[in-house]
Amino acid sequence: MSETIGDDEVIRLLAGTDLFKGLSAADRAACARKFRAQRFNKSQILFARGDPGTQLYLIAEGQVRLAIGTADGRELSFQIASAGDIIGEIAVLDGGARSAEATALTSVVAYALERNALRELWSKYPAITDAVIAFLCWRLRDASDRLEAVALHPLEVRLARFLLIALGTREAPPGRRVPLELGFSQGELAQLLGASRPKINGALGALEQAGAVGRTADRLFCDRAKLEAIAQGNDE
Repeated sequence: MSETIGDDEVIRLLAGTDLFKGLSAADRAACARKFRAQRFNKSQILFARGDPGTQLYLIAEGQVRLAIGTADGRELSFQIASAGDIIGEIAVLDGGARSAEATALTSVVAYALERNALRELWSKYPAITDAVIAFLCWRLRDASDRLEAVALHPLEVRLARFLLIALGTREAPPGRRVPLELGFSQGELAQLLGASRPKINGALGALEQAGAVGRTADRLFCDRAKLEAIAQGNDE
């Protein structure tokens, strides 16, 4: 279900995206008026692999899992999208079919932009052209980094790097750890990092033993300095 929404929230989110942050404030406001809100329930599919790419989504609330599956039923998650992320842009840009499935892990509010509307904006605001090229190059580099991480780095290192990305710029007072609620299961985390659930649990245990994290039932408490040391391959 789609609906017209106020522009302010969309403008704020667009300002943080690689595709639109290079535009002037006035141009971003014009782009925002092309978006429409859509709401999805937990476990609802936003789009399936092979579907036509008719629109991209700007996530405002909730989490969306992007995954690919095999004929024998196996599945690999490769991204958990959250507020501020754009998904579904590849098929919208090239007019091809969806290369992955997107499923709401929680209730989700997303802002959708139709392919024709994007093409109209693309032709009207040349800055989007450069942004699209930079955005696709970033996607390629990110995919390369993920493959390198899986192939070359121990799971504890990959997990430490993942947690540092999830922490962002958050800091804790001296002597305290930063609380982190991932919002998805160890199974989802295992798929993202190319490992099994038992191995993820073991890696979390190793980080806990090193003093880099503490665990409760619903969150982690992270020591940024120790995570950074492990992420660099130095766990001493």
